[in-house]
Amino acid sequence: MSENKFNPKIIGDFLNFSRNFTEAPMKASVPHEVKLGSTQFDVAYKEDKMRLLHFKPLTSKQVRTPLLISYAVVNRYHIFDIDPKKSWVKNLLEQGFDVYLIDWGTPSKIDKFLGFDEYVNRYLDNCVDFICDETNVDKVSIQGYCTGGTLATVYSSLHPERVKNLIATAPVIDGWKDTTVVSNIAKYFDVDKLVDTVGNMPPEFIYFCFSILKPFEQGVEKYIKFLNNIDNEKYVDSFLKIEKWLDETPPIPGELFRQWIKDIYQDNLLIQNKMYVGNKHVSLKNLNMPVFTQVAIGDHLVSPECSMPLHYAVSSTDKTLKLYPTGHVGMIASSFSQKTVLPELGKWLKERS
Repeated sequence: MSENKFNPKIIGDFLNFSRNFTEAPMKASVPHEVKLGSTQFDVAYKEDKMRLLHFKPLTSKQVRTPLLISYAVVNRYHIFDIDPKKSWVKNLLEQGFDVYLIDWGTPSKIDKFLGFDEYVNRYLDNCVDFICDETNVDKVSIQGYCTGGTLATVYSSLHPERVKNLIATAPVIDGWKDTTVVSNIAKYFDVDKLVDTVGNMPPEFIYFCFSILKPFEQGVEKYIKFLNNIDNEKYVDSFLKIEKWLDETPPIPGELFRQWIKDIYQDNLLIQNKMYVGNKHVSLKNLNMPVFTQVAIGDHLVSPECSMPLHYAVSSTDKTLKLYPTGHVGMIASSFSQKTVLPELGKWLKERS
């Protein structure tokens, strides 16, 4: 008669996990108590819910052309400055750039009619006007990230005379080539009925879209890793900051969401040069300024195939396409970003500023 044998390692792992689960509340703060952002800034300009942040310089000598960062309309801008050692903003400041960043704010019910026209031809354009007046320049460099990259691209097409350089970081450009789960859902649902019914897209809807990208990893695995690393202060701090960032997702104005789904994903008008914003024709051939397209190979939010077409659609003869072995967030908030992505961006931008 065979004896039951227990694997000591399995028993040890279970006991360790149980201990960590019990001690977690004493070793970790709740996400809303965690502080995000470490780089000092002034609110240089405000309009409605939108704020233009101007970060304080960290060098005595600065690059002449200011840089305006157009953040995504999903989540909040804090991911660009989530940790001093992984801060996109701080790195650029240390390289001597004069950095401005748009915080789109938190839309309310009254903002449900805001669309591409308001975001591009009003908010973005007014920010550029303000920066040009304040710094006594005629043009600014613009970097757009994710959906903010799409807004920056559209702005640069409609106002090329105001843009010195365009940096598109993981931009949403060719909706039909985006193979992500979110894109596949977006292509087939009735967005008119959804927006007419609920107005602004609530954070819960955004959470749902994120959760189905990697359901096991987002729903179970990351918490198991968290508990297994409960004694690692750096890991816990980083985990809680990301959770707080995700938890602060604002609503998306209903009209902007409607136009986004229909024009970018369903009808794919942008890459075909058939898109109109504020009755103005958006043509990527108008992009005659230097263009740097940054693509993350492991991006599960915006497929590389969705971003890369921008490089081939512009008329500029000074254009650069770089593919990086990282993910959507890793592109801007990681040690890899600090060591590779940002130095290459800084070198490229300084040569053209």
